[in-house]
Amino acid sequence: MELGRVNQLIVKRIVEQGAYLESAATDTVLLPKAEVPPELQPGDALDAFVYLDSDDFPVATLKKTRIQRGEFAQLRVADTNSVGAFLDWGLPKQLFLPFAEQPQRVETGQQVIVCLYQDNSGRLAASARLERHLNKSPAHYRAGEEVGLLIWRRTELGYLVIINHQHVGLLHQQDLFKPVRAGLSVTGYIKQLREEDGKIDVMLDPPGYGRVEPLALQILEYLKRRDGQCSLSDKSSPEEIKALFGVSKKAFKMAIGNLLKQGVIQMDDQGIRLRS
Repeated sequence: MELGRVNQLIVKRIVEQGAYLESAATDTVLLPKAEVPPELQPGDALDAFVYLDSDDFPVATLKKTRIQRGEFAQLRVADTNSVGAFLDWGLPKQLFLPFAEQPQRVETGQQVIVCLYQDNSGRLAASARLERHLNKSPAHYRAGEEVGLLIWRRTELGYLVIINHQHVGLLHQQDLFKPVRAGLSVTGYIKQLREEDGKIDVMLDPPGYGRVEPLALQILEYLKRRDGQCSLSDKSSPEEIKALFGVSKKAFKMAIGNLLKQGVIQMDDQGIRLRS
């Protein structure tokens, strides 16, 4: 039975206090009476999150938490006191963020990105010192692989991101074609895994022609709204293209190339226009 994570458990018996759930290793944990579904029977299987209650006893819940052990997420600071802060993670017992795990002191109401870990005493706690909990072993992603991204913080080059709750990567400014912010969880793609230093570059859109179809439709809609005319062409600057369509010049050229092949548009020195 894994503390701080969702476990698949079997109902062993139902008692006045609730239902005792059993893991494959025959460990048992109580699901409190208030959370026991009326139709629950011994032998039924449940997915339940296991954590420690106020008396440090393991307890199960069917409530959905915003983070699991080993994961990273942005949580709201619900309260602070003389020993640390307490975060709202979806359970009545708030998640403790010790002072020692705060690079800067947090305040009530603030949003903070943390990792959920198990401290030396066996309790679950949060850490905002994310570097301590990232996977330092070499990554084995493939270019174009779909991954989960948590936007971490801005740098001069773009945004640092956390990939699949494990590795740190970089979303370059030149690949930002939609607004993002720290704490946002999005689907992304591996752009490249650099052999010389092991650093990982990511992007928000599928590689290759993944953007072409929706972007081509976006261009056609624009042309229809503007009497079939657009001043942009494959010779326009990347800045002009990004300002109008929010994409790279490469993606724009691929999209209009597709439309040209289909005979939907034509292009000249004045830009592109719908074929009549």
